[in-house]
Amino acid sequence: MSHSLSLRYDRQPGRHPDDDPTGPFGPFGPGGPAPAQPTPWLDEQLFGRRMLFLRGDIDAETAARAAATLLALDATGTDPITMHLSADQGSLTAVWTLVDALDAVKAPVHATAIGQVGAAALGVFCAAGRRSAFAHARFRLAEPKVSSPGGTADQVVAEAGRYLRDLEDLVLRIAAATGQPRSRIEDDLQSGRVLSAEEALSYGPITDIVTR
Repeated sequence: MSHSLSLRYDRQPGRHPDDDPTGPFGPFGPGGPAPAQPTPWLDEQLFGRRMLFLRGDIDAETAARAAATLLALDATGTDPITMHLSADQGSLTAVWTLVDALDAVKAPVHATAIGQVGAAALGVFCAAGRRSAFAHARFRLAEPKVSSPGGTADQVVAEAGRYLRDLEDLVLRIAAATGQPRSRIEDDLQSGRVLSAEEALSYGPITDIVTR
């Protein structure tokens, strides 16, 4: 599972990070033979430009790190924060940790979909004040996966209740961002509808497509 607040770059004398064959712009690209790892160099570059990059499933660790970065950026100024997002899955609990942080920051947050954004991760995307997408981005409306917590019958029932409440919050968040009726959001989540960037313009999660 990848965590994507930063990607792998090897700093070597006389060598640009983009020349790293295992880096995100090398011939192997993301998901190549060398896994992406957080590095101080890229963290520093992103932070200095008030940028946040999220790639892969949003789990508790990723959400906590992203929330901390957002709050730190917000404390350093009121200039807009740019969040690039490519996440097709995520834990609802982790997602709401990040959404709460987005709701708390005073600086405007501009989210850009750069890959496929889906399931619970849509809650993070829709929490941004301004939303756009790259031309080949996709939006997958789907109910987040459920992992059985095990335990006693009462514990399982309690966990199911929390999931349903979090799912309802996700539906309301998407409905508020898109302007679509709640019933339509629920139907599209159940069917797993996928929107292209062009379709997302009319559906509502974005207001523009990034162009040259």
